[in-house]
Amino acid sequence: MGGTNGKQTGKRNDDRPSIWVGYGKLLKLFRENARLTQEELAERISYSHESVASVEQGRRPAKAPFTAAAERVLEAGGALHVLQEEVDFAKLPAFFRDFVLIEMEAVSRSSYDPQLVPGLLQTEDYARTVFEGRCPPLEDEVVEQHVDARLNRQRLLTKRPAVNFSFVIEEAALRNPLGTPESMRHQIDHLLTQGRLRNVEIQVMPLGRGFHPGLNGPMVLIETGEHQHFGYFESQGIGHVVSDRAHVSTFSLRYGKLRSMALNIRESTAFIEQLAGEL
Repeated sequence: MGGTNGKQTGKRNDDRPSIWVGYGKLLKLFRENARLTQEELAERISYSHESVASVEQGRRPAKAPFTAAAERVLEAGGALHVLQEEVDFAKLPAFFRDFVLIEMEAVSRSSYDPQLVPGLLQTEDYARTVFEGRCPPLEDEVVEQHVDARLNRQRLLTKRPAVNFSFVIEEAALRNPLGTPESMRHQIDHLLTQGRLRNVEIQVMPLGRGFHPGLNGPMVLIETGEHQHFGYFESQGIGHVVSDRAHVSTFSLRYGKLRSMALNIRESTAFIEQLAGEL
């Protein structure tokens, strides 16, 4: 019995992202060099002892505020800060990481979303509702990690203003009330705010258009700085990156058709404003 439990514990530890483990070891080294206990460090950075212990053991990822506080107290000289992006990246679901690496190199990104507000445009409350609704359910800590990772990805919209982002969203996704009425109103208002960014275009596919290429499912199209083209689609928690040129060309043809059938950008803004007034 004891041997079996030991193996299970070892496997669970092996599942920790290596960057979390490495960050934790570095944090511990700086803490010990500063001659602080975990309890003393926790008090000085205003976190719980459990939080510090979990980060040091690689069981929990450090968030940016934790890293900033630890950098200040331990005088780490940026050694922890430089790892933060990799720590955040490891919070993403494993199947999604290959796509995100491509997404980070994009000069243009276009997507069609039939059922949910796109992740890059979700508010924190909306994203949390999405992850809390997963089946089978996720642990609370995993939900928070996914929410944090999603919010971090949204920096793409402002961090790279020269990248063009195009979103076509089904009306049904905007009318499906996820979370409380207040959080849904906040989500609709957030779409209007993000739509004002120079590099963001949002179009609504209204109900009643009949058959259109989007009925085959969601899709994302990306062009990189080296003019490589990729497609991506996801269903039931499984994602696929598409690099075959013929398939990506088909995606592009379908997306062009979607944009032509959707409300234009000005009409879409007016539609979203009207929807906000109804909530």
